[in-house]
Amino acid sequence: MSVQLATIPVTSFNSAEAPALNQTDLAELFAQFNEITARLQGTHEVLRSEVSRLESELSQANRELRRSRELAALGEMAAGIAHEVRNPLGSIGLYASMLMDDLADRPDEQVVATKIKRAVQSLDHVVSDVLMFAREIRIQPESNSAIEMINHALEACAESITSAEARIVVQQGIQAQAVIHCDSALVHQALVNVIRNACDAINEHHRAAAGPREVRIAIENRTRTSSQRGREAMTAIIVRDTGSGVSNEAIQRAFNPFFTTRAVGTGLGLAIVHRIMDAHAGGVRIRNAEEGGAIVELLFPAATSQPAVHTDGPQGGDS
Repeated sequence: MSVQLATIPVTSFNSAEAPALNQTDLAELFAQFNEITARLQGTHEVLRSEVSRLESELSQANRELRRSRELAALGEMAAGIAHEVRNPLGSIGLYASMLMDDLADRPDEQVVATKIKRAVQSLDHVVSDVLMFAREIRIQPESNSAIEMINHALEACAESITSAEARIVVQQGIQAQAVIHCDSALVHQALVNVIRNACDAINEHHRAAAGPREVRIAIENRTRTSSQRGREAMTAIIVRDTGSGVSNEAIQRAFNPFFTTRAVGTGLGLAIVHRIMDAHAGGVRIRNAEEGGAIVELLFPAATSQPAVHTDGPQGGDS
């Protein structure tokens, strides 16, 4: 018996063949591919930039934390030494005053006692600076006229201004009516330190060079950008002198306690200024003016911003 196999024709399983891509379709496909690739590349760059920024902020935060701990330890040690020095220093000052009274009829010998008294007063100022740097700063903020605080500081610096033969120029522009929410006593001390530094810079520079002896003080609006607060409106009190300016190394180390480029002084003036401004959630910047001299900016949050209530222990770092 023979079996006959049926022949089955081979046909396509697709009911309709896929249309062929023409040149326009290919161009559109490649364009979409390139667009998606560009977006991915852009996203990748943004993420890399964000990671780099976060790493930089973390590194900065770690540096500030280490610095804060080191300064806190240094402040505790300095405060202990200052307290031990202040007691006998007070006794020496008292005995010097008594000796001055006893030598009232002997003026030549009284001069020696007077020198002792002045030396004691000088050392007492050093001790006061050390204690100010070491102690906890608690602010009592209230609304203050910026121009009034400047004038008050200038009165306190009259002796330094006279010694430097400096002309004081207070630029009272549109910001002259600015109001700053701050602790007036602490900001007064910060302004006095900065203005005295400006006068000292003028004195040192003009011993060897001629030129204008001038301190310019201005009030201006500023902005500051930070990861915590974003873009923030600030009010700046700017003090500019006509001294020799500041070296890059000095700018980097200006707020370090006990750092000074002068033959005399504790090197605590700007460190104290930094602590005061930090307590106000503000900042302090130092730079050189293009025409010569140094510029110090004290930055305060605008009146609508709320400053920190206090700061514990010595802190550093540029703000």
